[in-house]
Amino acid sequence: MEKQKRFFLTEKEIPTEWYNIVADMKNKPLPMINPQTKQPITVEEMTGLFNRACSEQELNQTDAWIEIPEEVRDLYKSYRSTPLVRAYGLEKALDTPAHIYFKNESVSPVGSHKLNSALAQAYYCKKEGVTNITTETGAGQWGAALSYAAKAFGLELAVFMVKVSYNQKPYRRSIMQTFGAQVIASPSMSTKAGRKIITDAPNYQGSLGTAISEAVELAMQTPNCKYVLGSVLNHVTLHQTVIGLEAEKQMAMAGEYPDMVIACFGGGSNFGGLSFPFMRHNLLDGKKTEFIAAEPSSCPKLTRGVFQYDFGDEAGYTPMIPMFTLGHNFAPAHIHAGGLRYHGAGSIVSQLIKDGMMHGEDIPQLESFQAAELFARTEGIIPAPESAHAIAATIRAAKQCREAGQSKTILFNLSGHGLIDMTAYDQYLAGDLTNYVLPDEVIKENVSTLEKLV
Repeated sequence: MEKQKRFFLTEKEIPTEWYNIVADMKNKPLPMINPQTKQPITVEEMTGLFNRACSEQELNQTDAWIEIPEEVRDLYKSYRSTPLVRAYGLEKALDTPAHIYFKNESVSPVGSHKLNSALAQAYYCKKEGVTNITTETGAGQWGAALSYAAKAFGLELAVFMVKVSYNQKPYRRSIMQTFGAQVIASPSMSTKAGRKIITDAPNYQGSLGTAISEAVELAMQTPNCKYVLGSVLNHVTLHQTVIGLEAEKQMAMAGEYPDMVIACFGGGSNFGGLSFPFMRHNLLDGKKTEFIAAEPSSCPKLTRGVFQYDFGDEAGYTPMIPMFTLGHNFAPAHIHAGGLRYHGAGSIVSQLIKDGMMHGEDIPQLESFQAAELFARTEGIIPAPESAHAIAATIRAAKQCREAGQSKTILFNLSGHGLIDMTAYDQYLAGDLTNYVLPDEVIKENVSTLEKLV
């Protein structure tokens, strides 16, 4: 008989602190810099755009553990801990000796991991006396999470949603509006940045870089308003480490420890959220866990991008971030994994790749949907297109274990469900989806314009 398949924590076992991996890194990430002065950004400069608490967390390189506010923990309790699940069905279908586990973040009220940081950032804004916040969203998962969190703390929210996803995923838009947010398709005529892009390219369907530019511009022009970000920056990944900290305890309950940790990669929040608590044991205790970030072949910044200072947005409003990037003017293919269509990686992950602590793996769109279909049929959960990339990388690893006759323990993050992405599945099942591999010459052209600062 199979042993228990799902592992939960008691309320008292839910983490009370987030983990800040930068404090334990031998080589700290290079600092973000002010694009005007070319000097490291300060907390005071950051508070012109972000709330102070998140600004301080962003630049904190000394404290490994940061307390989760009680008000945020109370809201976490409505859905945490999320289950750790042994994927027996998938193992059997693959005929692999590998043991496969997944952390199921799709059970949150909004169906993804994004709520972990949305609640924290909304809380800090409310505590600071902020009344309005702005953000961007790709596939709509972050926008949905922040819409819920904004309502929980009585904040007004404007969401700039990448236009291609605005049209591809109308129900995500409806979720945000149901929670009370204003949703604008980006690029829009609402901002200077949006108007310029539409004037230059009337049919442009948007990117996360574009949507960030519009959200930042609106925040800077609106009284008592702050910008809130869903990935990439250090403080966002910090809040997501509640995932990995729970998973540590749950893997111990299962009597195993992961040889491989896998998550999809857009800006890095769900990858770092699961990986960093385990990676600290590689850094401090000599563990040899392998960490894999699964990205789309159409947006391969980890494997084919260049390490350089670049803007986090298209218009150049944000601080400059040391990152592996395809260039902030990168125009992504219209794949359905909208949350992974971002041009750059966060500074922590970029440094960890340079140090050989992790690596990226490119996944073609069709392979991701084939993996999603197998997972749905064996485990009963339809994954988000983003999460399907992590499943595809897991299947690759499990097949390698079968071929080598090795029994490894693999842990991946199911960062969200795909029940609002069924138009993408319709197109996949109809044979209407294709693969897209980014040409080398496009990458070369995009990065050629970057200012060489490293």
